[in-house]
Amino acid sequence: MKVNSEIEYGARSDIGCIRESNEDSFGTAPELGLFVLSDGMGGLECGEVASRLAVETILRECRRAESAPPPNGNAASDVSAESKRLLAAIRAANEAIHGATQKNGTNGQMGATIVAVRFAGERMSLAHVGDSRAYRLRGGHLEQLTRDHSFVAEQVREGRMTEQEAGQSGLQNVLMRALGVAPEVEADVTEELMLDEDVVLLCSDGLTRELTDAQIAAVLGECHDAQEAADQLVDAAKQAGGGDNITALVLRRSRRSSGAFGRIGKWLKHSGN
Repeated sequence: MKVNSEIEYGARSDIGCIRESNEDSFGTAPELGLFVLSDGMGGLECGEVASRLAVETILRECRRAESAPPPNGNAASDVSAESKRLLAAIRAANEAIHGATQKNGTNGQMGATIVAVRFAGERMSLAHVGDSRAYRLRGGHLEQLTRDHSFVAEQVREGRMTEQEAGQSGLQNVLMRALGVAPEVEADVTEELMLDEDVVLLCSDGLTRELTDAQIAAVLGECHDAQEAADQLVDAAKQAGGGDNITALVLRRSRRSSGAFGRIGKWLKHSGN
């Protein structure tokens, strides 16, 4: 499907091969250029409720905020209005999940990750909490745009653990940040330039624990249809074991025949950057 004449998207969420329920959720608001993915935690119904509440709240708050001035909140003063609205929506999602946790007496066991993007022209606002990821494929090179808010990722960044050790650790599920576990949460936000033929992937850790970056890049590079790419990624993760729920949301920017950004994209592709 297409957001507009330049952005095509495809998405798929699967229970995987082992889990009893799907605690992943995703949502789209093409009219806003908004795409959201969440991985719930807390087991069975708690995880499903948390991820669904996160996605629904963000979509609702962003739609509601369109006619209102962008909030200042705790957002950096140099980010765009779209980024500020996205951050405000994530804070609202955190409050909604935390409130549900208190109401249902789950003792802080209900939470969710979030990764969300919003497009405005050539600019993409990206915000996330937790270990659901965003990647960008540009000129054949795959780059992770998010930093996992997990214990093992933090250990790797501090040099206390190798990537191999992190991949084998039994602490991979321990998150340092998540929606709903505290009254307030800090979301990371960045703004990226989207070039012709860029591909962005939002995914839950059920995908990245089964597939290497090279495997992900190969699928995104070979599939010229966003829905086909999402389907192939999920199928490959299931074939590799499917130990968790798997969700992939693929966004592809089409080629434009002229314009400064089109020329930049072609130059980067040929230069191999």
